Amino acid sequence: MRFAIISDIHSNLEALTKAFELIDRESVDEVVCLGDVVGYGANPNECVGLVRQRCRTVLRGNHDAAAVNEQNAESFTRNARIAAEWTRLQLLPENRRFLEGLPYTARQDGILFVHSSPYQPESWFYVLSEEDLEVAFENFSEQICFIGHSHFPGIYSEDGPAKAVSRASRFLVNVGSIGQPRDGNSKLSFGIFDTDNWNYRNIRSEYPIKIAAEKILRAGLPRALSDRLALGM
Repeated sequence: MRFAIISDIHSNLEALTKAFELIDRESVDEVVCLGDVVGYGANPNECVGLVRQRCRTVLRGNHDAAAVNEQNAESFTRNARIAAEWTRLQLLPENRRFLEGLPYTARQDGILFVHSSPYQPESWFYVLSEEDLEVAFENFSEQICFIGHSHFPGIYSEDGPAKAVSRASRFLVNVGSIGQPRDGNSKLSFGIFDTDNWNYRNIRSEYPIKIAAEKILRAGLPRALSDRLALGM
């Protein structure tokens, strides 16, 4: 079984379209979306539509939750709250209902998929520190868990950062962000996981950032959300 695992699209249609072009070359069996389909960017309905069409499994991200219930945006930064409110007003009824019905986690073929930490997924904890990793590993029993949320791609064993996954240990893998990378690299990020040979690859690619950034400005969203795309932060 070959999975393409995407996350944190954030209404960036240009990045999502490019990601699917790359996925189509990979002969995957299934595409899993770990959430945050919307938020920040200018094409929420188009991105939800594509994800609904292409992904069998879609999880709830914190920005998806904020787009359908303003109370879920209370802890957001000012720019994130502005984007969440704008997105809420743009969503078509069918896309709102879709986001409202998304689950927090999914399990398949001995794999756990979750947007944020496997520890209390509905609370949207980040996995950034050694302590965060320890807590995360204590809260899933599968051999491998895929997450997003922080927008920082990486592979981690119970001993810390790793270069690759193997059957010899348990792993937590962050696939990074399609629509708003924050690791200083502006290229979109997602993962391909093959359960037959237990191999994971992180894929990075350029996409039409300028178009996505200009759309954000034309929508009247904060300039910072536009500028950060080219900076990868």
